[in-house]
Amino acid sequence: MLHRSCAVAALLLIAACSDRTVTPPSEAPVAPVAANAQRPEALAKMFAKGLKNPAFRAYLKAQLDASPYREHKLQLETFLGANGSRALGEIAVENGATKDALETQAKAAIALEVYFPVPAHRAAWTGDEHVLVATAVTDDDPPIAFDPDGRRQVLDPKTPPAIPVLALVPVETDFSHRPARVIECIDDCGGTIGGGTPPPPPAPGLYMTKSHFVQDFEGWLKGSPEFEVHILGQKGTTDSLYDYQCAGEHAGGPYTFDQNDLDWSGNVLLFSKTQLDQYNAAHPNQNIRVFVVEDDDSACQIKTDPNRFQHLVDVVDSSYARLTSGNDSTRFIPKYFGRAKSAYNIFRALADLIRTNDDLVGNAVEDKVVGTVYPGYNWFVKGDNNVTNGWINLVVN
Repeated sequence: MLHRSCAVAALLLIAACSDRTVTPPSEAPVAPVAANAQRPEALAKMFAKGLKNPAFRAYLKAQLDASPYREHKLQLETFLGANGSRALGEIAVENGATKDALETQAKAAIALEVYFPVPAHRAAWTGDEHVLVATAVTDDDPPIAFDPDGRRQVLDPKTPPAIPVLALVPVETDFSHRPARVIECIDDCGGTIGGGTPPPPPAPGLYMTKSHFVQDFEGWLKGSPEFEVHILGQKGTTDSLYDYQCAGEHAGGPYTFDQNDLDWSGNVLLFSKTQLDQYNAAHPNQNIRVFVVEDDDSACQIKTDPNRFQHLVDVVDSSYARLTSGNDSTRFIPKYFGRAKSAYNIFRALADLIRTNDDLVGNAVEDKVVGTVYPGYNWFVKGDNNVTNGWINLVVN
């Protein structure tokens, strides 16, 4: 990864096709607040006691193995009610409760998902009784775990134990869309000799080709991180920012990339030339920010404490004379996308109405502005108190 392939500038977005904004309560339903969400310990204990039943363990393992969702996740309510409410009935029996009572308790809890967040645990569990069921609401919560005898213990929030741990945690997955299964082509598969028609060249625009972050911003009980890159720009003629484009696992089309580790490389579109041209036409002399989050809630929506966001960008702006945005004042002719002045830094995310908060990884700042280089990358990702949380490489095609 070269340090300066085009002094690529940080962030842009264009008031384009898919406008994304944080909607007020009158416009969209929102989930309850994370701070007020209670950890579903009683439900976790009942689920763990259900694992005394060998038949239930075998059924659970089969359902987890067959799950098409990332990390083989199951939506708790759907799992409990599937196949004639088999899981619901078997858990109820092991707890000396009725199916109705357990169902009422499950429906009263926040939306939950079930899976093994540690890949080694998922690979090691054979369906035996050597397993824990743990729950936590936020990344920093010490997980509360139960064994199949119902014994309670507190786990280390930073390091998983050796025994496999099944997580019962707030939903981070979009279960409304079943992922398509990938069908491997073995022989001809109807193609033409030489691989058929080559794919079209990438559309002109701002691309990210590499990223590296210093941590995953995700507690181990929450599984793999879900990094997203957002393009933020002026909202109409106001003094606020607007989320014009998201790139991430669920962004769709050329904006899709899936980073579940500290490092990623590839070629993902962040903002197209068309989007940028539209943004510049609608917002003369205004620029855009490239902002990275680790998503803990709804995909491609920044949900966080607005005061924390404000403090982060205020500190970063003041540290670099507000050269914390980017634009292509040259209209891409020399394919240069560079640093530019930031004018708008207010982002209202209604954190008091949100179930969980996304982690703010940081605002991208060009290395020329930071005054140092990191080989292979040309933008620094600056987080709380101007700490460097990572690096990304931005290029213009």
